[in-house]
Amino acid sequence: MRLTFKLIGYPIKHSLSPWIHQTFFERTGLEGSYTLHEIPGEAVFEEEIKKLRDAEVNGFNITAPYKQTIIPYLDRMDVTAERVGAVNTVSLEGNEWVGYNTDGIGYVQALRDKFSDMDRNKDVSILLLGAGGAARGIFHGLIQAGYTNLTLANRTTSKCEDIILGYQSSVITLAEAEENLAAYDVIIQTSSVGMNEAKQIIDLKNLRKDTIVSDIVYQPLDTQFLKQANEKGGRTHYGHTMLLYQAQKAFEIWTNQPVDVYGMDEEMIAKIKGDQ
Repeated sequence: MRLTFKLIGYPIKHSLSPWIHQTFFERTGLEGSYTLHEIPGEAVFEEEIKKLRDAEVNGFNITAPYKQTIIPYLDRMDVTAERVGAVNTVSLEGNEWVGYNTDGIGYVQALRDKFSDMDRNKDVSILLLGAGGAARGIFHGLIQAGYTNLTLANRTTSKCEDIILGYQSSVITLAEAEENLAAYDVIIQTSSVGMNEAKQIIDLKNLRKDTIVSDIVYQPLDTQFLKQANEKGGRTHYGHTMLLYQAQKAFEIWTNQPVDVYGMDEEMIAKIKGDQ
């Protein structure tokens, strides 16, 4: 059986997801396709989702800005997606669309692979910047992995309050985060700020040396945020590995087959740099 997978979001024309999943097809011996389905605004979202229903795709990923918009169109969600309140993976199971969130587990695995000391110290002070769908997934992924000293910062703090509901975590403004950066061991940039543009969500002038600084944006690979982190002596973490590991989890949900990602990290870096 030939499988059909897609990615919905906007903008996504530079996404590496088709290459990742084509590599997964090759490594598992399965036949299928993974293509982009751009939806340029919520005004046409319902119409485009109906097209996916009619096409009977086997599954699809959702990226910004639709990780919460998709929820009313699903038949059900797994426990993690319900807890997170955002979906990045949908699987056709029987006649039902089932929503999952692999962002959190994918991100935590990527972070631990780069910084093994994160495994040994669950009391590290972690600051998450942003309050979108990715922030939701990463926050709950960190909670599930045993990290409890979490602070969320966003321009609109009420969005953070919604994410931490039921958990003993702090909420601050971006200005407060910028002023008090030295208090944190790990700083995670979860928004789309810096994607293909020389912008950053906050200034890192108060960054403490050796702080882990992570940016989930992977195009460009060296965002302005990570460039400044390097200048200040931070230990930087690039966003492409989160994409790789969350994709691995999504593919396994869709196909019920494990897939090896060995060597794909380096190949992704080469592809990203080739596009810059």
